[in-house]
Amino acid sequence: MLVIEAKLKGSQNQYKVLDEMILTGQFIRNSCLRYWMDNKDVKRNDLQKLCSQLAKDSNFPWVKKLNSQARQASADRAWQSIQRFYKNCRLKLPGKKGYPKFKKFTRSVEYKSTGYKLSADRKKIEFKDGFKAGVFELWTSRDLVWYSEQQINRVRVVRRADGYYCQFLVNVERKEGHKFEGNVVGIDLGLNAFYTDSDGNAVENPKYLSSSEKRLKKLQRRVSRRYHKGKPQSNNYHKARKQLARQHLKISRQRKDHAVKTARALIQSNDLVVYEDLKIANLVKNHHLAKSISDASWYQFTECLEYYGKFHGIACIAVPPHFTSQNCSNCGQTVKKSLSVRTHKCPHCGYIADRDHNAAKNILAKGLEMLGAIVNSTEGHSESGGNPKATGESDHWFDDSNIANLSHLCERRIINDENPAS
Repeated sequence: MLVIEAKLKGSQNQYKVLDEMILTGQFIRNSCLRYWMDNKDVKRNDLQKLCSQLAKDSNFPWVKKLNSQARQASADRAWQSIQRFYKNCRLKLPGKKGYPKFKKFTRSVEYKSTGYKLSADRKKIEFKDGFKAGVFELWTSRDLVWYSEQQINRVRVVRRADGYYCQFLVNVERKEGHKFEGNVVGIDLGLNAFYTDSDGNAVENPKYLSSSEKRLKKLQRRVSRRYHKGKPQSNNYHKARKQLARQHLKISRQRKDHAVKTARALIQSNDLVVYEDLKIANLVKNHHLAKSISDASWYQFTECLEYYGKFHGIACIAVPPHFTSQNCSNCGQTVKKSLSVRTHKCPHCGYIADRDHNAAKNILAKGLEMLGAIVNSTEGHSESGGNPKATGESDHWFDDSNIANLSHLCERRIINDENPAS
């Protein structure tokens, strides 16, 4: 699947109609959630039937204006949250199980295959349901003319701080060629440097939130000054609120752009990437580092690694992070050190290296050891119907086309349990 996003250009009246469409989708989702709370043994089909009942109810005439498949998509959103809650209860996860909540500030509505019409040149879109939002221009750097309407599975209208966008979910198989040269790398994610690899190279941490914090504080003070409790808010308040939202949106886009470009470059230049399977939710419990960890966007970066690795045919392996910083990559002995100690000095073998570089070499050694076990377990039955997973931690699947390349990597790298750095 490929998601192509375009900005919607229209009049202010058309934007107001889009807001009504989004609010209607929110109303249907919340109504489905209330129906589930008030009744027992509710299934997905019951929520779908509720959509048609709401459309026929004279008390809610605006529901019928929304396209029938868009109403079903809103019900599906409610069902997804219910399913997630059931799953967490079955797994007996610690803490809160994610009980479904009513939405107050929904920002999107989703269409399936009807309710809209694309122009022949794919430069405009018309929403043709009862709201009659009209024709919008599509501003995008990606050309939709290469994809047929049958390939577009979903169309989602999204409201953001700087305008309205249309997301197209296109059913297309994305594959890019890659020349295997035997390059393998392990990366250690950090805060001083965004990541340090096993070759000693480091990528600078841009720290977008820290660099924009002065501007954010100024905008937040402006919003607070213009807010009047218990009274209707003025236009100046809403202007200040939108300015603050646009600044946060800018920071979010900067993080995403950095994560995408860095992950893509790493995948294109290597044949195997090994990284730590960090539990970000646990790490941000440290209040001294929570803001810096969130600003680094490690999770988004690792998601991009997996995404680009799949259609480049590159293996991305997530390894447990235990003792990667404490163990010596040269002799394997444990050298305990606090987080403030940035240099690894081994008293057993005398090896000295940067703390993150030492950790990256340990991560690579773990990944190669894991890779050897994977290849040995898949070589004998690669012709079977299913594709085995790389590890329990990684989402990458190995197929017949790259098992031979992975075997070649294992042959070139000698894995020795007694010497993790070998």
